[in-house]
Amino acid sequence: MKKKINPPQTPVVSKEILEQAKLALQSDRLKPLGNCKVCGFEVAPNSAEGLCWVCRRLKISAWRDSDHQMPAQE
Repeated sequence: MKKKINPPQTPVVSKEILEQAKLALQSDRLKPLGNCKVCGFEVAPNSAEGLCWVCRRLKISAWRDSDHQMPAQE
């Protein structure tokens, strides 16, 4: 028994509209902002220091830890 071959269907969306949609998607993507100064990975979008999200999080965590330390008594 052979499988019946369906004739090619006409496209619902024209090729021009499809190409315009693809170009619109490409322009909406964020462009990389550069590389992290510490590890070289892609920079986080909200980082003013030029750090990736991991290095930025480690820096924030280190600041938080240093604020909570008690000064050494003499």
